Amino acid sequence: MAHRIDRPASLPAAVLFDRDGTLIHDVPYNSDPDRVEPVPGARAALDRLRRAGVPIGVVSNQSGIARGLISPVALGEVNSRVEELLGPFDVWAVCPHDDDDGCECRKPAPGLVLRAAEILGVGPGDCVVVGDIGRDVAAALAAGARAILVPTPQTLVAEVAAAPEVVPDLTTAVDRLLGEASV
Repeated sequence: MAHRIDRPASLPAAVLFDRDGTLIHDVPYNSDPDRVEPVPGARAALDRLRRAGVPIGVVSNQSGIARGLISPVALGEVNSRVEELLGPFDVWAVCPHDDDDGCECRKPAPGLVLRAAEILGVGPGDCVVVGDIGRDVAAALAAGARAILVPTPQTLVAEVAAAPEVVPDLTTAVDRLLGEASV
């Protein structure tokens, strides 16, 4: 984890991304690193944030662990492949629970966002969460973070309508975040 101090004050303190459907194509309960495929533009967008000195992280629900569909070891291998393809992340915050477990970390609860911000040493209100579904937006807002929705064909129309910010892709989300710094 690399803390950066050369980041302009106008940039977010950190940008946290949902993994499946946002950074990589969603393969339900993926336990095979060879099936990891980044969404178009993901590596370039992440590298732009890295060059700007913005810490980046992943906040991801992984209920397949609780359901016995993927082992923690397999999840680690998949996440390693994500980093191999997309570069290093400053923090990973993963919820291994299922909806019925009642945890505080499973999105739409704010726990993953709060944990990632704490590990990075930044306030959650100074973070941006980028995701593809309403749970990502709800977790961000519950933590006091800014939320940006990047819809996919799986995103519900009501989730798009309810999101405070909607962009067509990761490139546009990063353009917005970095562009605001130069205004």
